[in-house]
Amino acid sequence: MDIFQKMLAGGIISSDEMCQAWDAVFRAQRLPPALNASTTIDEIRERLSEIIDSQIDGSTTVFVPFYTNFGKHIKLGKNVFINHACSFLDLGGITIEDDVQIGPRVNLVTENHPIDLATRKHLDLKPIVVKRNAWIGAGATILPGVTVGENSIVAAGAVVNKDVPDNSLVGGIPAKFIKAIE
Repeated sequence: MDIFQKMLAGGIISSDEMCQAWDAVFRAQRLPPALNASTTIDEIRERLSEIIDSQIDGSTTVFVPFYTNFGKHIKLGKNVFINHACSFLDLGGITIEDDVQIGPRVNLVTENHPIDLATRKHLDLKPIVVKRNAWIGAGATILPGVTVGENSIVAAGAVVNKDVPDNSLVGGIPAKFIKAIE
């Protein structure tokens, strides 16, 4: 298993192992300035497709600026809308299914660090999945390992540290169940 497969499998990646990935991470850091200078939606799709190493569907719209620290572990569905100034830290893998809406300044973070001082510089990676027809409100943060259920809403400013059931509205810090969506 190479380092990128290990990242997607989740768990602890030592700082020594991360040395194998730095060239790819630094390559990804060179691409966003061109993306964020794009002036048309087609140009944005083309440049973001290069970053994530997968063709973005013509029904998906991403507004710039958009930030990622790697990009190749992002999977975007069809008819997705991502608003301005979102940040996707995707070493652990981010999957955005079809018909998802993501508000401005949303953070999707798949990376954490162990609490123990001896291993704190290691990475603890867990994937994020945003299921079909979910809506992530402005300024929300989704933390490692979270799945946002189908048709669910994450309220603006929420910090989500646990899975969100299908057809649910959550909000707050940390996010808590508010009500079912019918």
